[in-house]
Formats: sequence, structure tokens, C-alpha cells
Amino acid sequence: MTQTTRNVFFVSDGTGITAETLGHSLLAQFPDIRFKQHRLPFIDSVEKARKAVSQIRELAQKDGTRPIVFSTTVEGEVKDALRECDALFLDLIAKFVDPLEAELGARSTHTVGRFHGIAESQDYAKRIEAINFTLSHDDGVSHKELEQANVILVGVSRSGKTPTSLYLAMQFGVKVANYPLIPEDFERHKLPDALAKFRPKLFGLTISPERLHQVRTERRPNSKYASFDNCVYEIDAAMKLMRVNGIRAFDSTKKSIEEIAAIIMQEARLDGNSY
Repeated sequence: MTQTTRNVFFVSDGTGITAETLGHSLLAQFPDIRFKQHRLPFIDSVEKARKAVSQIRELAQKDGTRPIVFSTTVEGEVKDALRECDALFLDLIAKFVDPLEAELGARSTHTVGRFHGIAESQDYAKRIEAINFTLSHDDGVSHKELEQANVILVGVSRSGKTPTSLYLAMQFGVKVANYPLIPEDFERHKLPDALAKFRPKLFGLTISPERLHQVRTERRPNSKYASFDNCVYEIDAAMKLMRVNGIRAFDSTKKSIEEIAAIIMQEARLDGNSY
């Protein structure tokens, strides 16, 4: 059976990240359909909106299917121009802002890209500080100031520690350090000495041997490090070490970074950002 493909546009008067994030969540409910995605950011004038409409129409005529448009534009005339695109037009802002206005008894600002002055906020400063901390404590590079870490991730090399750490720092302003578990740790049957007194902050990541073998082969082909047998050994030894030390581990093969981060935030009783 041929898989259906639909073109999807994320249109915004800002970066398009909000439209794309929410759009992805909705499209994930349709796993049997393939979506070809296009981001159209900074559509903040009628002229730009008309050019976007031409682009959407041209693609629709080319492949013969009706596009889907997720929009977070707020300016009325720009939005009206975009509605001429002959597509399923989903106005994400109106969908949620209108009911909120009715519930709160107040008019929204309808301001383009408004995030409570994020560049000047304490939240922004917190995120930058967390990112700097996380980068300087990536892959066991530094043992300094570990007491400042909110979370310390451990796991074998290439199990997803760095992307998870950065997501926690950027999304939630959480200071994260991460340490690779290496053969020397397995031979000693001990965690790295620097981590012993921070056990309540420790969380583990694991991964399937097949996936780890694939990732490591891309990095170091035909090496012992990447061999399937070594991947099996390291994962098994790391899991034994984490179980002995009471460290809860999450499988990055089966869970997304977002899922793992949400669980860690809950388990560590860390609050998310407030706006």
C-alpha cells in the first residue's frame, strides 16, 4: 500500500517554533500518513502573506493534494491574506486565545511574538546560566561545582546524555551534569568517585545494543568501541551498576528526549518555568 503524503506549512509572524511544536504534536496522531513539512517564519506583513500564499498554492497544484497550514499569526489583515491559500487553515492562536479571553474577561494583547519580555526576564537569565553550566559539565569534563547541579545523568557513551542535558537546560533552566560510564567503572564495580555524594541527583540513561552499535559505528566504524558485543557488555554492566546504586534508568531507544526530561523533572521535583 502506498503511503499518503501531505504537505504541511507552519506559518508564523515569529520564528514558527510554536506553530511547529503544536503542529508536530497533532500530526503525531496520524502515524500512517507521511507529512512533508515547511516552515514559513516572520510572515508579518500582507505582502509577505501573499507570497506565502503563492508558495502554498504552487505546491498544492504541483502534487495535487490540499496542504495543511498551522498558523500562529496574530495580525488580522495578515491572517486574512493567509486564509486565501486554499488549504486546511488552522488558526492556533484564535483557537485558544478566544476561549481564554472569554474565561478571563480580558482582551489579549495580540502582540507578535510576545513572551513577557523574555530577553529581560529572570527566566531568560536562568536558562542562559543553566546552558553554560551544562556545557561546561558535559561528558564528565569538569567535577567543579557539582553541588550546583540539579540533575546528574549517567550512562554509557552515546546513550543520549548530552541532548537530554541540553534540552533540560534550554527548556526548563535546569543545571545538568553528565558522566559517561566506562569500562574502568565496570571493573571497579563503582560509580566515578566524584558522583558518590550526589546520589539523590543521579539519573541513568540506557539504550538498546542494536541502536548503540549503529550510533557508534557511524562515529568509529570497525572499532572495538562500536562492536555489537562490546555494546551488549557495556549496557549490561552499566545497568547492573545503576541497579546496585539505586539509580533509575530511562531507555532512550523507546522514549523521546521530551518524555525523559518530563519524567526527570517530576522525579527530581523540579518546577518548570512560569510565564
